[in-house]
This record gives sequence, C-alpha cells and structure tokens, in this order.
Amino acid sequence: MMKQFVFILFLLAGCSSKQNYAPVRSYQRDLIPGEKYYVVQKGDTLYSIGFRSDLGYQNLSIWNKIPAPYKLNIGQRLKLFKNNKTGSSSHKKIKEKRYTSQKKSHKFKKKRNGSQKNLENSTANKKMLKLFWQWPIKKKILKTFSQTGNKGIDISGKLGQKVRTASAGKVVYSGSALKGYGNLLIIKHNDLYLSAYANNRRLFVKEGQWVKKGHIIAEVGLVGGKKASLHFEIRKNGKPVNPLKYLPK
Repeated sequence: MMKQFVFILFLLAGCSSKQNYAPVRSYQRDLIPGEKYYVVQKGDTLYSIGFRSDLGYQNLSIWNKIPAPYKLNIGQRLKLFKNNKTGSSSHKKIKEKRYTSQKKSHKFKKKRNGSQKNLENSTANKKMLKLFWQWPIKKKILKTFSQTGNKGIDISGKLGQKVRTASAGKVVYSGSALKGYGNLLIIKHNDLYLSAYANNRRLFVKEGQWVKKGHIIAEVGLVGGKKASLHFEIRKNGKPVNPLKYLPK
C-alpha cells in the first residue's frame, strides 16, 4: 500500500513538471486616477505603468527623461504629467528660429502642402493596418468597445483555447500585477501601437521575447470563474482605441 502511494506521488510530480509556460507575477497595487506622481514598486515596468494610467510609456519616458530600454528602480518617483512651462519655453525658441527667416511665407506654404500629403498618407496607412492585424481568437463578441468603458473588447472563447498575436512584435509585459486584467500580456508592435491580451489561464511567452503574427502566446481563461473569454485591447500612443476599426471583418 505504501509503495502504491509513493508511486502516485511520483506520477503527480512528473505531470506538474511538464507544464511549460511563462511565470506570472502576482503583485497587486492600485494607481489612483488623476494622481500626479507614482512610486515604482516591485514588478513594475514603464510599459505597465503607462498602460494602467492610459498615458503611454512614450509620454512617461519623455516627462521623466528615461531613455530606452526604460529601466526603473524600486522606489523611483515618476511624474504623471507634462511640465508645461518647460515645454512652452522650448516651443517658443523653436518658433523664433523658424520664423525669423525672410523665407517665412514660402516655408509656411511648403509645410502646409506637406501636412496635406501626410494626412493622405495617414489615411492610406489606416487602410493598411486593417489588413495587418488579425483576430487573437475567432468567436462571438461579448462586449464592444463602449460596453467595456472604452477599454477594448471582450471575445467569448473556450477554456484553454489558444490565443494568438494580432500582429508581430515584442512582449513588453507578462504577468498579473495589473488589477482587473488577470494574467496579462502586452505586445509592442512599433512606437505607436501596443496590443493587450487579458484574463488568460496561462501565458506562454516572456518579457523581451519577439513573436510573429499568429504566434500562440496564451490560453483563454475564465472571467469571474464563470465565462471563458479574452479581453483584447489596442493602444495608440498609450490611449485605447476601438479594435474593431483595425481588425479584419
């Protein structure tokens, strides 16, 4: 009888060692909306703080003079606002240099024409982006962008269903430190766009890992212990945008 008990324990230990997925951090903390400063805690990254505050890592990097690769220290105090005085004074100096030239009108016209071309290019880029993204899972939408409080969409799924990247990029966050998001992955696609995949059962990729479009990164989990679904977000310059405007129909 004793031998059988030892053998069962051995089998259970062997099964648990076969699980190969990214370790998940479980630090929980709140970021109060509207607060001006934030003290860096264990497990924080500039990407996760930018995500939680809706300010974006780009702004936090500029406001706090933190260059890439955006290393933070525990206890470090971050500004969550732009210093308007510094920005306005530097902006005035740039303006003076631009408009003291005798070719002021010519430059202005050229700049205006260029801005119109940029507007046309940005419209074309939006059309390209719709072809570039793919659905992380293909199921019914449970909650739209407005129903989630303009924080993305909720997609129904099956427990354990594979979650795939909506586009190629670099994993910049992998953990569960962001309250309300469960096991969360954040992928940086370029300097403009991030995508987020929340409420996962398991995470298969780690921070710093590069992934291709369609790469399996996680498994769908249960929300509130009831429904199996994926919360998906696309962030542009740190701000949530409606994923349905980017995903193919």
